[in-house]
Amino acid sequence: MRDSSRKVQTPGEVIAHRRKKLNYRAEISTFLTRAVVLVIVAFILMGLIFGITPMANNDMSPRISAGDLLFYYRLEKEFVSSDVVVYEKENVTCAGRIVAKAGDTVEITEDCELRVNESIVMENDIYYITPQYDSEVTYPVVLGEGEYFVLGDYREGAKDSRYYGAVDEKEIKGKVITVIRRSNL
Repeated sequence: MRDSSRKVQTPGEVIAHRRKKLNYRAEISTFLTRAVVLVIVAFILMGLIFGITPMANNDMSPRISAGDLLFYYRLEKEFVSSDVVVYEKENVTCAGRIVAKAGDTVEITEDCELRVNESIVMENDIYYITPQYDSEVTYPVVLGEGEYFVLGDYREGAKDSRYYGAVDEKEIKGKVITVIRRSNL
């Protein structure tokens, strides 16, 4: 006895149904391939070329606040004064502004003046005085090859080269290219 509720399919309907299944499998395969390629490209971009890190504190206040995301370029190796960089000191990721580079002599006077190569540095965008810290750093500091003197914009409390000493080029993770504000997330 035959089940009369089942419709008998014609050969054309069977072929169309099989093609539909094959197309569905091909679409899934294409999607998975594209997803894997996207993950690999994202890994290369974010792991080797660009980086992103949250600002952990207010050392760069008022321009960059705690919680802001710093998007940086890892392949930059030539830094100049006023570049904002992400670096790692004592296993802590920090951000700061370069004020001097290799060959420069840096001094922070008792009058809270920043001097580079015996000239007072006038920084129009810095709103705080630059005091000396009680640390192992003695002034004047002469920067060697591949060394940078990095200060936070919040000069009265930032943990920077006044605390750590010079930052070596190998410790710099990259140059900040943009900041994503936490209020816009």
